[in-house]
Amino acid sequence: MASYDRPRASGSPRPRQAGDTWWYAAVAGEAAGSFSTRVRTRTRRGCLGAVLLLTVVYAGLVLTATGRRWGDAAMTGRRADAAAVTVLREHPSLAGLTTLSLVLGCVLLVAVGLIRKRYVVTGMAAGGIVTALALTGLLQRYAPRPRLVDTGGALVSSGFPSVQTTLALGVALGLALVVPYRPRGLVVGAATLWAVGVGAYTVAAGQHRPGDVIAAALLVLAVFCGLLAVLARKGKVRPGARPGPALPGLPATVPLALVAVTGLGAGLWLLGDTLALPAAAPYDPAELRLAHRCGQALAAGVVAAAGLILLGLLRRVDLEAAPAPYRLGGPFVEAAGVPRDTELVGPFTEDLDHEIS
Repeated sequence: MASYDRPRASGSPRPRQAGDTWWYAAVAGEAAGSFSTRVRTRTRRGCLGAVLLLTVVYAGLVLTATGRRWGDAAMTGRRADAAAVTVLREHPSLAGLTTLSLVLGCVLLVAVGLIRKRYVVTGMAAGGIVTALALTGLLQRYAPRPRLVDTGGALVSSGFPSVQTTLALGVALGLALVVPYRPRGLVVGAATLWAVGVGAYTVAAGQHRPGDVIAAALLVLAVFCGLLAVLARKGKVRPGARPGPALPGLPATVPLALVAVTGLGAGLWLLGDTLALPAAAPYDPAELRLAHRCGQALAAGVVAAAGLILLGLLRRVDLEAAPAPYRLGGPFVEAAGVPRDTELVGPFTEDLDHEIS
């Protein structure tokens, strides 16, 4: 019997059966060690950690001269990277395909939610994407940064964070809310790999610096971690079933983990050499090419890690399971003349043999 449920003086104690009373769920949902509280705590920590890393990236790559010089070198080095130049020259349709894939990703997210009649979480996922895009626009317009001018003297518009990466990763993480529990790893992992490709294309095409892609990934992760914390606060999470012997998400999560580990490892290893660029031109083309590949590796690793972190926070967390039915039973119900298999609406039987302290 729970500590907050005591019998009357004339009542006799009995062992509490699983599912006896529905009000245990309401109390346990806000208990210190409840499942909802644990999910809310770890998603809130994920949100705060992403915001902290975003602040570090902004301070290091935007506000410092060394970070801006590294970003410029990575952006210029794409011309010295023969592989990137060859791909862009032989496949000029990649720009249109990237835009089309972003549109189709948004349509897929909404269509899956509407087909499965998950109207509330579909709206929340769409709201998370809109919030991330709005924050991206505000940072691009109002975040303090040095005034950058091109060779003609015109002011260069800021690309921090990347809008394309924000939208692509927002769709990928938004699918975690609308897809079923079991194929979630496969769907979100595959969508995150697509977001990695979108970010890599924007860097190779010279549309964004690597720091812009990294900041977009951290911003989207912070927004959706906060969204999941709100869902957990409202009690919309339930323990998920244990995975079976055949894990459906491995075909997507294993390559995603390889991209994250390889990208972060190679990028951090090359970062020390690329930060030692001279303060003024001319630069060695080999150094520029190395800076570009370092930026590509770091950007891909951070985007892949963002998807893996969200999947890790949602491990064995079901966002759509219906509450377990609670049923009264035992000698008190039998004494009240209620059949054993009849569900009651309230927590008290007719003889009022229980009271909540």
